[in-house]
Amino acid sequence: MSDVSGASSGSSSGRSGGRVFGVPRICHCGVQIMELVSKSSNNPYRRYYRCGYAVSKKLSNDNHTFKWVDEAYLDEIEALKMKNASLAAKLETVTMERNEFERIVFENVQMKLEKEIFERVEEALVESSSTMKKMMVVVVVLCMVMVGFSKLFG
Repeated sequence: MSDVSGASSGSSSGRSGGRVFGVPRICHCGVQIMELVSKSSNNPYRRYYRCGYAVSKKLSNDNHTFKWVDEAYLDEIEALKMKNASLAAKLETVTMERNEFERIVFENVQMKLEKEIFERVEEALVESSSTMKKMMVVVVVLCMVMVGFSKLFG
């Protein structure tokens, strides 16, 4: 484990030569980051990330990466919140687009069904009209036959 001096109790932004967002993986110098525990009186047992090179050389107040683990996790949580908000917005857009697509499909299916029903009703009307005409002809012929028989026998 490594000792962290009282000077390291501050924020990570002043020590790393620029703010490192989230959990650091590699220092700007190219060396892997280590997770250590502070033994200082200001931050006892507080976990932190530190450049492996700076740890091996026991450097302090340098420009190599240093970040408290809790701050790194808070950064990660904020990043996830932003990503979640972005995904929620995309989901809302996709849902609206899907609802519009479903409405259009429903209207098209409804129009096709209405057209098919109309065509079938038309066919039924034509067929019934034709049947009605045939029945009328039969009735007229029967009426004429009856009138003819009534004049012959009456």
